[in-house]
Amino acid sequence: MIILDSGRVIDPAQKIDGTRTVLIDGERIAAVREQAATPAEKLVHQVIDCRGKWILPGLVDLHVHLREPGEEGKETIATGSRAAAAGGVTTIVAMPNTKPVCDSAAVARFVAARGREAGFAHVLPAGAITRGSLGEQLADMAELKDAGCVCVTDDGRPVMSAGVMRRALEYARDLDLPVMVHAEDLSLAAGGCMNEGPVATRLGLPGAPAAAEVAMVQRDILLAELTGARLHVAHVSAAGSVRAIREAKGRGVRVTAEATPHHFTLTDEAVAGAPASVGPEKGEPYDTHAKMNPPLRAESDRQAIVGALNDGIIDAIATDHAPHGPLEKNVEFVHAANGVTGLETSLALTLALVRNGELPLNRAVERLTAGPARAFGLNAGTLAPGATADVIVLDAEREWKVDPQRFHSRSRNSPFARWTLRGKVLRTFMAGKLVHQE
Repeated sequence: MIILDSGRVIDPAQKIDGTRTVLIDGERIAAVREQAATPAEKLVHQVIDCRGKWILPGLVDLHVHLREPGEEGKETIATGSRAAAAGGVTTIVAMPNTKPVCDSAAVARFVAARGREAGFAHVLPAGAITRGSLGEQLADMAELKDAGCVCVTDDGRPVMSAGVMRRALEYARDLDLPVMVHAEDLSLAAGGCMNEGPVATRLGLPGAPAAAEVAMVQRDILLAELTGARLHVAHVSAAGSVRAIREAKGRGVRVTAEATPHHFTLTDEAVAGAPASVGPEKGEPYDTHAKMNPPLRAESDRQAIVGALNDGIIDAIATDHAPHGPLEKNVEFVHAANGVTGLETSLALTLALVRNGELPLNRAVERLTAGPARAFGLNAGTLAPGATADVIVLDAEREWKVDPQRFHSRSRNSPFARWTLRGKVLRTFMAGKLVHQE
């Protein structure tokens, strides 16, 4: 038995926020109680003093690129899940845009098996919507679900054909699989490498309008309403998308959504080198670490995302952890790969939002734990007795400087290098096993 003694337990799923002692028996949570560890327990069991520390459920990240199979130079399932453990993430949904694409049971089983071998986090595969993620023929979703896939997505690529998307939603509905969408109208976004607006004009860079995302969010909501399927909107970046999701939820459409720390922390001014409200000194203009898809948007969009996290219109915080090597990033902005690493900075950036007074603490923790678990129907994100013992111990006041060279991830492409953040994961338990210790 492991006893986490007298920490501040925050478990929104159980409506707990107070001093508690957590008992871990094998792979399960045995109890969460108010009584501290007794002298007798200290003689027999491993007791960890958590006074002054926070105890949270392991975080659940619905959107992670682990690059294996095919691009192991950027990340492997082992290095990515090790990075997750360091960031307090114990459940990962691995995106299917690998090489080959995860559009078959064989690839899905490979990803899950590699995750079990690594043993740092629960690695749950996502299957592709279409074969090869080409947007044409549907993948065999029943086979993918049997192989352990918890959703289907062509993430990184939108399904441009409304007819194909409708059939995908109908097929997934009958299997009760969420369909995660990368919402982007390629005919509107074509050629754009950052958000269309005053900053892009000033920098002389081609822009992609927010309408490219909003139009596809609205189309897919209409199709989800038509079919009765479960729709999940990935990496929401625009105020118009928030508005569409809010209205859809009001009508009873089965839609959930996620937002990333980079979209609620940074704006398109980061491309010009401007610091964020919680960030450091001025950065370099044309910094490719500020290039992602969807792109960083305006301050009004950032505020809309924070508001939607606050009121539950956006259900989850997900990293969209997208590792790339220097060959993809150290090039002209227009030609650079999209994406940033995020697993090791996500929790601290979310806490920065809390400290700024933009998001209440219990809501922040809920969006990192029970919210994403509920969106995909996962048994995770809670410290309820009998639940899998995925637990993190956190020093909420510990300051640390982001140094990508020290990341457990194999890639270093973070827009938060040199930032000073507060909140460090001291211990991560995955199914009762200590998988990270600071």
